[in-house]
Amino acid sequence: MKLPDYYLARPVCWSEADASEFGHLYDEQVRPGTGRILDYRLTAPKWQFLCWLTESRDVLLHGSGHRGLTRLEPRAANDATEFGAQEAVFAASDGIWAMFFAIVNRPAVSSLVNGSFVLWHPPTPASYYYFSINDDAFDGEPWRPGVVYLLPRAGFQRQPDEEEFGMRVQINQWASLEPATPLAVLEVGPDDFPFLDDVNSHDVEVLSARAAANPSGFPWCD
Repeated sequence: MKLPDYYLARPVCWSEADASEFGHLYDEQVRPGTGRILDYRLTAPKWQFLCWLTESRDVLLHGSGHRGLTRLEPRAANDATEFGAQEAVFAASDGIWAMFFAIVNRPAVSSLVNGSFVLWHPPTPASYYYFSINDDAFDGEPWRPGVVYLLPRAGFQRQPDEEEFGMRVQINQWASLEPATPLAVLEVGPDDFPFLDDVNSHDVEVLSARAAANPSGFPWCD
């Protein structure tokens, strides 16, 4: 079945050699849990390392423009879903999605519509994304450097699965009602984000009206 064109498929992923290097980096700099900034010197893109982490280790990710956090506290969120609107620490089980939140310049971007999910269809599950910001944000500086906090998965709950396109849809959003302490931190910039040229734009008033009329109609495109 063909998905809508606005959904982005994850690019080709890492090699076995890359995975071996990721494992060494995890063992040396993440697993000790010191909260340190990673000394990332690998040739593989950072998004691949982050995706490998969430798929190979009990790690979740929180992207942010706020550096130096040693403890992430639950916060109320503005989201169209009941799960995403609770007061919690939110994290992603996908590196590309977490990186989007790290590089978006929130003082300049007033509205985000985004998603990351896994479609369970034969022969293997596949990851897809959607990213959009308010259209007038592109007139300024919508991107900035940021950080991705690497968090222990313990204490987090995944958003319940849904069904779409006749398949099981696994949403890559997790939430914890308790504070979370980072294991480590990875610095990222706009150039690290593989879909920078594929971010859509939307009219806030039009999107808000569509979302109110059909809350389950994500991403409320034409």
